[in-house]
Amino acid sequence: MNADAPRQPSVTAVPLYQHKAEFFKTLGHPVRIRVLELLSEREHAVAELLPEVGVEAAHLSQQLAILRRTGIVTSRREGTTVVYRLTSPDIAELLTVARSVLTALLTDRAELLDDLRPGSDSTPRD
Repeated sequence: MNADAPRQPSVTAVPLYQHKAEFFKTLGHPVRIRVLELLSEREHAVAELLPEVGVEAAHLSQQLAILRRTGIVTSRREGTTVVYRLTSPDIAELLTVARSVLTALLTDRAELLDDLRPGSDSTPRD
């Protein structure tokens, strides 16, 4: 190794699956999911989000800060109003896919429950 050559910083690469886990942790809060659902429809001012989300202003502000810090949403000021929007339409698509997956899972469970009820047509017979 050449002593005059600049040293490369020692950076430990974080595996992609860890980044994905952190991303899904960020999504793993009901208030943040509700905010993202609303922002999937259109931009919203904080005052518009408050009644729809149903939490205290300080709590909503905290959740919006987390979404902003992770780059999932962005904000801009319009006078004294702060308006939020998704940074990518892929977030809205992800929420749509999640709804589809949950619908399928819950449908399967409902069918299983129906099968387990007394008098069901699919009750095993001896």
